[in-house]
Amino acid sequence: MLRVFSVAFWAFIVITCPVFFVGAVLVWLVTLPFDRRRVALHLYSSAWAAFYVYICPLWRLRVEHRDRLPWHGAAVLVANHASLIDILVLFALFRPFKFVSKQEIFRVPVIGWNMRLNGYVPVLRGNASSVRRMMDLCDRLLASGSPLMIFPEGRRTSDGTLQPFKNGAFDLAVKHGVPVIPIAVHGTRRALPRKGFVLREHIRARVEVLPSLAPADFSDVHALRDAAREAIAARGVTREEDPGS
Repeated sequence: MLRVFSVAFWAFIVITCPVFFVGAVLVWLVTLPFDRRRVALHLYSSAWAAFYVYICPLWRLRVEHRDRLPWHGAAVLVANHASLIDILVLFALFRPFKFVSKQEIFRVPVIGWNMRLNGYVPVLRGNASSVRRMMDLCDRLLASGSPLMIFPEGRRTSDGTLQPFKNGAFDLAVKHGVPVIPIAVHGTRRALPRKGFVLREHIRARVEVLPSLAPADFSDVHALRDAAREAIAARGVTREEDPGS
């Protein structure tokens, strides 16, 4: 039964994404003269993504402490990464930010086109020149006042444990003197495993925005990085159940 439902749900997404993309293009055209950071387009994209979360009868989502995220001013948002569903539920924060995401997603028809339209940041893992371009673009975005959303683990966890954090997000925060805001994402791995697209049974996902960390309060990038990871780990994300077990 879940296989049949999964096929129907993904087919619904494939069919409706082009319709939402037409709306995205219209929002982009109308707001282009006065919305240089493309905040309106991002909020439209947030509604587009969150729509699929809220209509799925197998999923329930709760967002906690959304008010800790800025409407104005740069920041670096860092979240744990366990599932493709993470991207959808993080859009449900409904706050302006630019996603930093692997380059392969930008090649996906419609979804990738919208990511480019939003000015999100592609990166090819393991490619030094791509990482440099990503960091340069992140520098420009932070300087212009755009928050960034980064998965500091670099890739989805394979076994549910919180992986070590890479330094890039925290280098940016220290360089620009902007806060790091840790975000703990719960339950998404139970909704969709790392391999395969068959949805699991009913889950209650939760996105928890944690108190911000000021780079000036830490001795160096490593201390800031470790504090962000410890804050997320303390919320219990390392105890996510394996959906394959």
